[in-house]
Amino acid sequence: MSGKLRLKLQLTAQAETKSLGIGDVRRVLLGVAGTTFAVEAAVGAVLSLRLRYGYGLSIGDAMHHGYFHAVSAFNNAGFGLHGDSLTRYADDPWITLPIAAAVILGGIGFPVLLELLRHRNRHRTTGRRNWTLHTRLTLITTAVLLATGTVLTCLLEWTNPGTLGPHTVPDKLLNGFFHSAMARTAGFNAVDAGAMQPSTLLMTCVLMFIGGGSAGTAGGIKVTTFAVLLVAIAAEVRGEPHSSVLGRRLAPHVLRQALTVALMGVALAMTATLALLSMTSLPFEGVLFEAVSAFGTVGLSTGITADFPQAGQLILVLLMFVGRLGPITLVSALALRERTRRYELPEERPVIG
Repeated sequence: MSGKLRLKLQLTAQAETKSLGIGDVRRVLLGVAGTTFAVEAAVGAVLSLRLRYGYGLSIGDAMHHGYFHAVSAFNNAGFGLHGDSLTRYADDPWITLPIAAAVILGGIGFPVLLELLRHRNRHRTTGRRNWTLHTRLTLITTAVLLATGTVLTCLLEWTNPGTLGPHTVPDKLLNGFFHSAMARTAGFNAVDAGAMQPSTLLMTCVLMFIGGGSAGTAGGIKVTTFAVLLVAIAAEVRGEPHSSVLGRRLAPHVLRQALTVALMGVALAMTATLALLSMTSLPFEGVLFEAVSAFGTVGLSTGITADFPQAGQLILVLLMFVGRLGPITLVSALALRERTRRYELPEERPVIG
């Protein structure tokens, strides 16, 4: 986008959005690299120490496993070094909680992380947090989704002998939270997703489709898109002419972009699900789970990926690629095509509902 924006437009965008200045690219890149290294180093150190002294691994193996999983978690990759992912560590908070923290920090988005770091010292001196609407909306929506996913996972799987049933109450809560965090496009699993109830799989599909924060390592349509749509629905139900949240009024083009990204994501996931169902006899909930997981670049699976024919696996590959690049490319294209119409057509209202 920056290649097509004149200097005047760049300055206007900077002033209106309170975003980074034109000469801040180097500082942003260093901030992203520094944040990435710091989180991965800290989480890798905790995991390495736990694997060394809690599981008796050699120093080399402990560091290998610890830092591999730390990097994989922060980047929401979901690749593990064990065939059963992290199920062997399901009851170990010294493994699951650091990985969950890395996943959340990576998926929350670099704009939010950099703003939190930038305003930390300012809060110490002024006592106020002047966060932008994007940061506040991302943090609130992320917290609500994490809590909702934890509660629903525990309620739906509490007595399931294949998932949370055999665990103690604290471990059930731990694994409920871990699953909720991993569904935000991280891909690790500490309990067998293939043994989950269909209702849990559907709830997980919703979390995977929403994904994480914008400009982060997570996929999905992003939490801000979901939040904007909720705000628009609430405003329409109340009969208000404008959508507003946290003391700010949302621009109409933001609502249109959010609606476009969400509906195109739904269309893409449903089209892929239909194509996969037409070439296999696998159960519907499992196929839908695989398709949404691929679209959100999550990596969670019920264990049926290898059962798809080659054409089906290629569909999943394409879905992962489009799901990762599609939303940001689509929003950029919509922003570039935005123009002001110098006339208005006659207004008419079709029947809705």
